[in-house]
Amino acid sequence: PDPSSINAAMMGGILSNNASGMCCGVAYNSYHTLEFLHFVLPNGNDYNTAVADDYDRFLDIEKIIADELIALQKLILSNSTLHDRIRTKYRTKNTVGYGLNALIDFTHPLDILAHLLIGAEGTLAFIAEATLKTLPDKRFKATAMLYFDSIKAACDSIIPLRNCGAEALELMDRASLRSVENMKGLPDYFSSLPENAAALLCEFQTETAVELQSILSSVNVVISELNLLYAANFTTDDYTRNFYWKMRKGMFPSVGAIRKRGTTVLLEDVAFPVERLADAVLDLQKLFAQFDYDNAIIFGHAKDGNIHFVITQMLDSEKEIKRYDDFLRAVVNLVIHKYDGALKAEHGTGRNMAPFVETEWGGDLYNIMLRIKHIIDPTNLLNPGVIINASKQAHLEHLKDLPAVEEEVDKCIECGYCEPACPSRDVTMTPRRRIVARRVLQRLSKAGNTKAYQQLQKEYAYDGLHTCATDGLCASECPVDINTGDLVKRLRKEQHGNFSIYVAKLLANNFGIVETVGRMAISILVGFNRLFDLQLVHRISLGLHKLIPAIPVWINEVGAPPKRISSTPASPDVVYFTACINRLMSSREPDQAALQNTILSLCKKAGINVLLPQNISGHCCGQPFSSKGFNEASKLLEEKTIDALLIWSEQGKLPIICDFTSCTYTLIQNNKHLSKTYQEKFKLLRWLDSVEYLNQTILPLLKITNKKK
Repeated sequence: PDPSSINAAMMGGILSNNASGMCCGVAYNSYHTLEFLHFVLPNGNDYNTAVADDYDRFLDIEKIIADELIALQKLILSNSTLHDRIRTKYRTKNTVGYGLNALIDFTHPLDILAHLLIGAEGTLAFIAEATLKTLPDKRFKATAMLYFDSIKAACDSIIPLRNCGAEALELMDRASLRSVENMKGLPDYFSSLPENAAALLCEFQTETAVELQSILSSVNVVISELNLLYAANFTTDDYTRNFYWKMRKGMFPSVGAIRKRGTTVLLEDVAFPVERLADAVLDLQKLFAQFDYDNAIIFGHAKDGNIHFVITQMLDSEKEIKRYDDFLRAVVNLVIHKYDGALKAEHGTGRNMAPFVETEWGGDLYNIMLRIKHIIDPTNLLNPGVIINASKQAHLEHLKDLPAVEEEVDKCIECGYCEPACPSRDVTMTPRRRIVARRVLQRLSKAGNTKAYQQLQKEYAYDGLHTCATDGLCASECPVDINTGDLVKRLRKEQHGNFSIYVAKLLANNFGIVETVGRMAISILVGFNRLFDLQLVHRISLGLHKLIPAIPVWINEVGAPPKRISSTPASPDVVYFTACINRLMSSREPDQAALQNTILSLCKKAGINVLLPQNISGHCCGQPFSSKGFNEASKLLEEKTIDALLIWSEQGKLPIICDFTSCTYTLIQNNKHLSKTYQEKFKLLRWLDSVEYLNQTILPLLKITNKKK
């Protein structure tokens, strides 16, 4: 399956929601690509469909469950109305309720149950392990953005393009296009598209280049008959293709970013028959107008009739909640009674649609779902209230608001796209969790729950603040560029008293001494390891860390500080600024040379003269201080370093390379916080990362003779 969140999605969610996505449609969703499943029932027993003996073991130990599943299967097979209804519902995307197709697709109770767990949202069992059948990622792809003067024109073109073999047809209405129009790289006309315009992201995929060209030739005939605002331009360039997909995948978070502060973002997921999609979308837009959802957007997997829509809603008054209730019931009526569609196509029923499962499936099939839940989870232990919920008002209970907390992060809708990039994701918190916790603190404060507030505030100090790397990697993955590190830096700054600020300034003004002491300390600790036991320092530091979390744990890979070296040629070509961390420590591995020596060696082979200043000690980008919120101390170091860099580079004549990427990033980012004088000075510098310099300048000059396999 290929949901738009694939870079952040986890297997458990993909399976438990019966995820599909951009290209897999109905045929290749989680249900149909499942090979084996290992799961644990609420009674504690576990079974694995990859183990042949588990089939007989299941019939023996879980006789009551097995007999009930067979009885339900017979009930459906003996009733053609029920059987045909199930078959019809699963010809389109549908994740409402339990996957009743399992009862007619499989014969053995263990296989039936394994497939009932797909899309069950954790309400029947715990999925421990899964094996999915994989599909080839076709090598040759051609992608285009097709612009239409109306959403009806876009929808009317879906079937002709699908018949040509389009793998993906992603629909975007004008409002959704507006949410991403500030992205760099879009065509000039993008922001001035007509008010009722719409777009389709269309992609063809093949195994061979010849096959792709053949398809495009036939597609051009079809496209010539479509009423496009601009000529179609199919591209095979990966950069452009990825840009199109990044724009499409970022639409949900992007619309959340432009919402009014304090509103909650609600994402719904419905499916209509493709041949009636145009009318259905127009009806949906009429509902937006009727209920005053002026900033609602529509996008989705139009090839399958699967539409997502996003609304933003205040949940702070009975009037607003009533508006939402009336709107949702109108949507249910539209989807089910007018178009016989699906209230959920790929996102799972959850609590929001639980009151309407019976509306979609009818009483007889809903009763079968009730029997499935009761026989497998009789005490309602697992995820109570999800899918099966006795309350007809479940969609209005336990509403989650997104209170305004801090300007840096209020745009966040908790999509989780940032999480894979976070260095602390497996240690304490991710950026998303840091923001969630800030919102919980706000709710606790508002509710007057002082005890819980103080406890969470205390725990947040380490998990939320002390362990954030503040490196901004989260912003690189966030569709709306939220840098949680900026928030953490500010919160750290607010915790500092006058004494700690004074000490930070003192250390910054005497950073050369700090560096010398650091080198001595590391040398002593490395020496201890050599003399006694490799684990000694690690064990001692681990014990101290448990008592005082601020004390770091010693890592045995750290080696002694590299020898202080310099390089001062008469006519240098480049200035080498080696970061303080690389001046303080090296690798313990004997076959790994100090980084400075490696870079100097490569430059020598390329015929480049390098200036590595003798007096570089004591100069730093300021990150040790700025990352902890000591902004004034950081400024002192940055200004000192910029002055030195201007001298070494002959007032910017020579490029400067830095051998630690986060230091490169820090000086570029922190420059905007400097005085205008130092901003102008920094503009004179050609400040490059070593990776960038090696790739662009050194590599073309080297003749590589021994390539690694």
